[in-house]
Amino acid sequence: MRAKQRVNNKKSNNSGSSAKGNGAKTVTVKPAGYPLKGMFHEYPETSELDVFEFYAREQWNGLVVKKGDFLFDRRMFPDFAFKIIDVDPESSEIGINTKFIVEEYEADFFVPEIKSEISFSNIIGQQKAKDKCKLIEKFLSNPRKFGKWAPKNILFHGPSGTGKTMMAKALANSVDVPLLAVKATKLIGEFVGDGARQIHQLYEKAEEVSPCIIFIDEFDAVALNRSFQEIRGDVSEIVNAILTEMDGIDERDGICTIAATNMMMALDPAVRSRFEEEIEFTLPAEEERYMILQNYTATFPVKLAKDVNLLNFAKKTTGFSGRDLVEKLLKNALHKAILAGGKVKGRQFEEALTEAVGKKSEPPKGMFA
Repeated sequence: MRAKQRVNNKKSNNSGSSAKGNGAKTVTVKPAGYPLKGMFHEYPETSELDVFEFYAREQWNGLVVKKGDFLFDRRMFPDFAFKIIDVDPESSEIGINTKFIVEEYEADFFVPEIKSEISFSNIIGQQKAKDKCKLIEKFLSNPRKFGKWAPKNILFHGPSGTGKTMMAKALANSVDVPLLAVKATKLIGEFVGDGARQIHQLYEKAEEVSPCIIFIDEFDAVALNRSFQEIRGDVSEIVNAILTEMDGIDERDGICTIAATNMMMALDPAVRSRFEEEIEFTLPAEEERYMILQNYTATFPVKLAKDVNLLNFAKKTTGFSGRDLVEKLLKNALHKAILAGGKVKGRQFEEALTEAVGKKSEPPKGMFA
């Protein structure tokens, strides 16, 4: 959260108000939002803090307040709520000499710039996706050259664990630009307007460090088809904010937005239409699975026994993603070997594979489970 901003006290000339001995010395408030959805997409901003203090004292003069109460605006922004964070002294009355401390809207939504060592060579397979990403490379290397023809909005889609996040990291690394990565679920805030504000904060940050990539993972969490709105809750203000940024109403040069989803057909058509390019990620073929197994077992802290036939396991893992191979097969087999002591044996691979297949065949756990 940003540092608290103290409002300078300026005595009001309102002779109709009187300060009482037990009046509040200070009241600390924080914007809390509207009680109902669909009223405003964003919060009003407190830009002139001394004016706000005068306005607050005049409007709420005489109210006895305590920590946890809400103060509702009845004038400029009807029904907008400020939550009282602290009162000194507790349970006291707002008067003409009360000082207000305004905590900025909670800006805990911080997206760090990611710098990684991942390169395209670390991604096995996905050659079509790599080829399509070459255009994004050229754009980020020289944004001005493209002008209005820039590839600004790209959709990565395909099964979970097929390398969409790795590709975004490799792309950013290849042209040495920042990657601002966020999961869409983090954009859904507690109050109406939280998500929309966070979207705009994200793009403002991107504008400061451009050229750069904004990577929004699990995109379907906020851009699901509106026919599913009752299931997931109404996040229309987030969708509207995303569309505003993607449409380029606010000119922000040198920013490429990449969204990733494994539920492309469930996306809202209005959102999906904003993407100039849809890049598909597929499950690895047998040869690619074999390469993944070879590359990762080469980094094992324990050697493989001679009875381990990686090609055989590549044949047996049809339908596995790269993540499945690493997390469900290789890591499990390695852990079994470490517990038993000695090399990683074929028997441990077989046991890990049986467990992995069992997990993949289980019905997904969710609201209908």
